[in-house]
Amino acid sequence: QVQLVESGGGLVQTGGSLKVSCAASARTFTITYVSWFRQAPGKEREFVGGLGWNIGDTEYADSVKGRFTISGDSAKNTVYLQMNSLKPEDTAVYYCAASKYGSPWFPQASAYYDYWGQGTQVTVSS
Repeated sequence: QVQLVESGGGLVQTGGSLKVSCAASARTFTITYVSWFRQAPGKEREFVGGLGWNIGDTEYADSVKGRFTISGDSAKNTVYLQMNSLKPEDTAVYYCAASKYGSPWFPQASAYYDYWGQGTQVTVSS
């Protein structure tokens, strides 16, 4: 069982930056993708971006491309989400999720993810 713990959320002004982290309780070689999702009030959870844990490839939602960057530190079992040029519409609870999906096609649907963190609130003020 893998436990994921997010940290680093908070309040930031429009145009500002924030970095959130996702720490896994243990290294498991069955994990193939680690991604970030977000959910704003009254909206469905949506894919933000992810990291192929073994290959290092990344994928991003169109809404965050060029502004958000995902990276990983395998020695620390930690994945980071660097968010720049933040907008009020980025306000949401951000969740880290890990998948054991065994396909080279990057999974963007939440159903493909086996482990979830508790979420961290990111609020962007206008």
